[in-house]
Amino acid sequence: MYLSIMGEKSSNDWRAEEVKNKQVILRDYVSGYPKESDMYIVTSTINKLKVPEGSNGVLVKNLYLSCDPTMQFRMRKNPHSPSHQSESYVPGSPINGFGVAKVLDSGHAEFSAGDLVWGTTSWEEYSVIQNPEQLKKIHHTDVPLTHYTGILGMPGITAYAAIYEVGVPKKGECVFISAASGAVGQIAGQFAKLLGCYVVGSAGSQQKIHLLKNKFGFDDAFNYKQEPDLDAALKRCCPEGIDFYLDHVGGKMLDAVLLNMKLHGRIAICGMISQYNLDEPELLRNVMLLALKRLTVKGFTHRDYHHLYPKILELVLPYIRDKKIFYVEDIVEGLENGPAALVGLFTGRNFGKQILALPPQ
Repeated sequence: MYLSIMGEKSSNDWRAEEVKNKQVILRDYVSGYPKESDMYIVTSTINKLKVPEGSNGVLVKNLYLSCDPTMQFRMRKNPHSPSHQSESYVPGSPINGFGVAKVLDSGHAEFSAGDLVWGTTSWEEYSVIQNPEQLKKIHHTDVPLTHYTGILGMPGITAYAAIYEVGVPKKGECVFISAASGAVGQIAGQFAKLLGCYVVGSAGSQQKIHLLKNKFGFDDAFNYKQEPDLDAALKRCCPEGIDFYLDHVGGKMLDAVLLNMKLHGRIAICGMISQYNLDEPELLRNVMLLALKRLTVKGFTHRDYHHLYPKILELVLPYIRDKKIFYVEDIVEGLENGPAALVGLFTGRNFGKQILALPPQ
């Protein structure tokens, strides 16, 4: 699907100009948390800024790459991990993920040179994308292009689905969001506020708590790393209980939330980052409350909601333009800094949506 330009010269089918193509390569399959040393950088000299004759692919210059926690699953060989939703990366080849790119050459009728697109691309400066049907054209450039890795990309679709399709909180209800300053949480919280909800979030630093309250308009928030008793923290911030919980972390936080859910409350699960690299997942001790409180729990993924993308743009673009929604991004320059940026997600090093910016053509 994503043909990497690996540096072999040949063929009269390609333009003769030589171009450097820097790439982030997976060294080998990993177990546990990825490390920077699990990836390495190579630079090839290429002379083919043109799609092969007869191909319906597109050649793109990658501009911005998205760092997402679920990329770690594709670094694993285990077919029973969540990576079964997508193919595992191939050791010795570039990793890939969501990104924003500019089309330089196209063999596909729907794309032309100069088009801006977002979708899945390789972690390299130039890529040939063999299945351009998965790409979305970018028509609105009055907002930052980086937003198409976040609020107008996969995280935005996830946040929209959580609030408007899965949880559907009503005015006056209490909404709690874990990992609330992250790529999805910060959007979902603002959506809930715009619906008139009482919104509480958790995050892992005082700086992030300040961001939630003073930038995103959350009604309350707490630093889970400074709370010895998560149940007490939730009771302090949500004294009347929680109507809807958007779970990104699982584990002890989910167990504490179950103690604080209202009758007939709803829980939407789109991630469990606290559990991703444990040898044995943490046991939930309060599962019986699902029955006693008649709770509804639903797992979901952005993959089921891409058909709503035009509707999402129609809602979100005016909010961005009118400054009714804000989106914080943590932008790192250069592919050589990509491994550190990606690995930093798992220690909370990033402040907002983590993005890798590549130099222009």
